[in-house]
Amino acid sequence: MSAPVFATLGCRLNAYETEAMKELSAAAGLENAVIVNTCAVTAEAVRKAKQEIRRLARENPGAAVIVTGCAAQTEPETFAAMAEVTKVIGNTEKMQAETWAAIKAPDLIGQTERVQVDDIMSVRETAGHLIDGFGRHRAYVQVQNGCDHRCTFCIIPYGRGNSRSVPAGVVVEQIKRLVDKGFLEVVLTGVDLTSWGADLPAQPRLGDLVMRILRLVPDLQRLRISSIDSIEADEALMGAIATEKRLMPHLHLSLQAGDDLILKRMKRRHLRDDAIRFCEEARKLRPDMVYGADIIAGFPTETEEMFAQSLKLVQECGLTFLHVFPFSPRKGTPAARMPQVKGPVVKERAARLRAAGDAALARHLGCQVGAVHRVLMEGPRMGRTEQFTEVVFGADQPEGSIVEARITGFAEGRLVA
Repeated sequence: MSAPVFATLGCRLNAYETEAMKELSAAAGLENAVIVNTCAVTAEAVRKAKQEIRRLARENPGAAVIVTGCAAQTEPETFAAMAEVTKVIGNTEKMQAETWAAIKAPDLIGQTERVQVDDIMSVRETAGHLIDGFGRHRAYVQVQNGCDHRCTFCIIPYGRGNSRSVPAGVVVEQIKRLVDKGFLEVVLTGVDLTSWGADLPAQPRLGDLVMRILRLVPDLQRLRISSIDSIEADEALMGAIATEKRLMPHLHLSLQAGDDLILKRMKRRHLRDDAIRFCEEARKLRPDMVYGADIIAGFPTETEEMFAQSLKLVQECGLTFLHVFPFSPRKGTPAARMPQVKGPVVKERAARLRAAGDAALARHLGCQVGAVHRVLMEGPRMGRTEQFTEVVFGADQPEGSIVEARITGFAEGRLVA
């Protein structure tokens, strides 16, 4: 019998949960199985998931094929209808030891229901999964799951459920454990990170969690925050940005658009000026702050003038790392029922946004030449600065260590040291 094969599609949170599933399935003694952790963010993501399932089924004849993740949660019938699929399990079930113990039963289909996907909106807690950290030199810690907001383009709340938080004490204990294992950097991750704490007693905020981690884990050298909603940044978080050098000067912002009417049609909670103001304030507090951002090109009803506002936002917010999404309608969302922008126009706008992102990154890289950076080495010749910029070296460095390096140039979107 062979060890299970895992495939992960989508976000960092999915990758984190795959690591937890590896431990749960190993504890259950599962063998000869393929587990596909799917993404549902776009229709294209679902298509890719089906393609991956068929490929892995061909490459692993006789193995049980288990499908989970957001796409399995939102449309289990799609995957249950595939001849290659043995079992479909939901996002809550995939993180439970008893699910994997039941799957291990001799008759995989006969012992358990083929589709095991419960109502995720009824889930009220998120456990802290004490994995050893995925990534060899940077650990990711899930502190939150789900989302209470209903952006008109997004299916994710129906795959992840409502927002729920891992208690601060559990988070701190896990980070202490990771630091003891030698991790120098920890990244806090979640679906809607700035909503952390709203469901906990006393309703602490993300900034409170950050300050508590830095206070109680003095040996942690670098703490990083993944994607945040800037409109929900609290006072304590801004204070941490200003005063805590161990909090990394890199924030990925969920901006989505630069035009106020489009933002309202998306049902976002911020306007254009809010985004610009946040970026200015955070950079005043931390002059070396660098921003990444998600921006959607070609949202329904977007005119050329509206798109120009998104394009200008790259410079007005001082964005460096752009994650561009060409809009594609997601069945089951309000945006799918709105008047659509023609496909070639969406594609062309996405290309212009990416070009603006490439130019912004080149400006950032050019400004670093001659500077000295502390680089966390992810491989013998590759690492990342505190601003998360990739650096390549001409000679081997000790992996997993933080080295000081002078930047001599840049090429192909990377710094050279």
